[in-house]
Amino acid sequence: MLCCALMACKKVTIDFSYSPEAPRAGESVLFTNLSSSGEEWEWTFGDGSTSTLKSPSHVYKRPGAYQVLLKVDKKNNRTATKSITVYDTVPTYVCADTTFVVYQDYTFTANIYNPYNFEVSYEWTFPLNTEYAVCTDETMSGSSLHCYFTKPIDEAPIWLTITMNGETTEIHKSFAVQDQQTNSLLLRTDEGDFRQRIFGSRAEALQAIAADPLLDAAQDTMQVYFDSIVCLSNLKAFFPGIEGFHIASRKIYYRANGLWVANTDGSYPVQIDAAPCSAMTLDTKDSRIYWANAEGVWYMPFIGSANNKFVSTPESLNKLTGVTKLAPDYESK
Repeated sequence: MLCCALMACKKVTIDFSYSPEAPRAGESVLFTNLSSSGEEWEWTFGDGSTSTLKSPSHVYKRPGAYQVLLKVDKKNNRTATKSITVYDTVPTYVCADTTFVVYQDYTFTANIYNPYNFEVSYEWTFPLNTEYAVCTDETMSGSSLHCYFTKPIDEAPIWLTITMNGETTEIHKSFAVQDQQTNSLLLRTDEGDFRQRIFGSRAEALQAIAADPLLDAAQDTMQVYFDSIVCLSNLKAFFPGIEGFHIASRKIYYRANGLWVANTDGSYPVQIDAAPCSAMTLDTKDSRIYWANAEGVWYMPFIGSANNKFVSTPESLNKLTGVTKLAPDYESK
């Protein structure tokens, strides 16, 4: 009985190795099954190919990173997974994405066959004189490039220079970058009106526009809330010094010697910004507050706590001064 119990408790190991460790496209890779038990095997090589051999060989036709899955005795759900990088004989770089749009993050990674671990240097460049891409790393000399595109363009070139063991290779590729629909913030100043498209935590450069009806309308002196019309005059007794307001998600955000938030019943007023606030608006689609002061335009997420305490830090959107009106525009292209 004790022998049977010990056998039942014996741990089953599911594992495998592969050789060579740095395979090239077109080269045969041997996968060695290191599992401690099993009678049936199912391999998935990550490129659409499979095998039921115990220790199969496989040839990857294209360079890239692949997830290899070994399943042993499939009814027992015993698996092992490893990543394998297949290199090209000629240095290149790859990206997991195949389509590109403005203001999304992308990673481009050098793919080099270097089994002898030679010292390698990298230099990424954006060769056009106009800005169309921004690197989000501190340097453009790493094995990977993290960046985003700032404008739609038919051919956005990204060049990589690789130097290894005294040999230099230049890789020139270009990518078609598409535009995408998003929300805009409209801004009025004494010098004219502007539009700025918002992409998550990033924003497009300011664009001058002709007068927009959203900016011509009354901004923050009246609002329909739960089928009732709320006017600035109705609120002055509850919020001393109030100059403008917006209501959303059972909160009132208002200008009064700075920017404030309170519950709609007037409880728990909390100051968001002590600087004099010249304009403010709410973006109910992205759940953000936008406001202007002498230093520019700022934003932060809606405040959700019952006592209006918040941990988010206001972020600078732009340095535009003299802003007198703000309005979100949900019809931007």
